[in-house]
Amino acid sequence: MRGVVLLSGGLDSVVAASLAAREMTLAVALTADYGQRAAACEIRAARRVAAALGIPHAVVPLDWVGRLSASALTSRDRELPHLAAEQLDTTAAEASAAAVWVPNRNGLLVNVAAVYAEALDCQAIVCGFNAEEAVTFPDNSPAYVDMANAALALSTRNQVQVISPTLHLSKAEIVRRGREVGAPLDLVWSCYESGPAPCGRCESCLRLQRALEDA
Repeated sequence: MRGVVLLSGGLDSVVAASLAAREMTLAVALTADYGQRAAACEIRAARRVAAALGIPHAVVPLDWVGRLSASALTSRDRELPHLAAEQLDTTAAEASAAAVWVPNRNGLLVNVAAVYAEALDCQAIVCGFNAEEAVTFPDNSPAYVDMANAALALSTRNQVQVISPTLHLSKAEIVRRGREVGAPLDLVWSCYESGPAPCGRCESCLRLQRALEDA
């Protein structure tokens, strides 16, 4: 099997890519620049991860998404939510998810990847979805994967399908699997911010920290 991988440089996509690389040929790793705060850091991390895994890397410019979106993830006029670790499984996490929601981001990225996949004669799109964030981000869920695949079966001639080796795993379980297969976890960038170091306060940073501790 051949595939393309959506590689943001974050924990989930890095481990998903590492697991998929053991099972198939990955023709290209795609990193989207949709105007997110951490675009430069994500692209740098993804490029390094792709090199470590021996996968060609490409950046997909989607800056119009950031111009259109009012998300705190793309607009510096909006305050990025900061949580306490004990708030990760509360309604505060739901409010954080709403604040950083980018309209149809995963739907768009999957369809962009499908163009690459069909053009490159690949059967799979590898995504780093996870069970933990599916609680507040429905486009991380098994139901989303099923629906996306139903659409792709009609919109691609070779019936490209989304697969996610991390779909049913928590963040801690993803760290454990990554360690088991030697994923380059030292190259991960999961922070919503862009800077010399992760902020340690955004929801994504806190989830990574908790996962590393729990694992």
